[in-house]
Amino acid sequence: MKRLLDLDNPVFKFIIKIFDCIVLSVIWTVFSLPVFTMGASSTAMYAVVYHYIRHEEGYLWRTFIKTFKENFKRSTLSWLPLLATLLFLLYDVLALRTLIQAGNPLGRLYGVIVALLFVALVWAVYMAAYTARFQGTVKDMIRYSFYLLMAHPLRSLGVMVVVVGSIIMIWMVPGLAAILPAVAFWIASPMVEQVFRLHLSPEDLKEEEEKESDRL
Repeated sequence: MKRLLDLDNPVFKFIIKIFDCIVLSVIWTVFSLPVFTMGASSTAMYAVVYHYIRHEEGYLWRTFIKTFKENFKRSTLSWLPLLATLLFLLYDVLALRTLIQAGNPLGRLYGVIVALLFVALVWAVYMAAYTARFQGTVKDMIRYSFYLLMAHPLRSLGVMVVVVGSIIMIWMVPGLAAILPAVAFWIASPMVEQVFRLHLSPEDLKEEEEKESDRL
């Protein structure tokens, strides 16, 4: 029993991280409620997942609110065009579904639009991660996040499976919304970070490796 309650016990640490994911998911949901703030909220959630949950650096709330405030403007400006794209694709999906039921040949485009919607969702994850991890203009965030998404299709497909799978699970069991947003970012973050590392300069890569060594 004493060993089970040890703070360094892997099982106990995992349970704490699950609880952290619940807290983080709830905070993310609250800060995303105006919808237009979802970009800044997602950026802050990724920062917490990367620094606090994965590397045990800093504090959950402080990291979230600090990242949210510091990146609010550029996150929002980059998120709004993507939000418009997502809403447009979602409308098309619903419209094409109606056409399928009516036997209209245009309904054949349904699969293509659904695929584009999934790609846009993964793009949102890349954009949040890029904003949380790197500096740059709004144009840089939009351009580089999309480039990284397209340049690494296999890893992007992995992120897509995580994101879309989480959305489907929440649709089937709404109560999972209390934990899955943060868990999805937690699972997807190693894949996204691998993509980032492939494009770091030698100096930045060396700095990242030194940070990893310090954590160990």
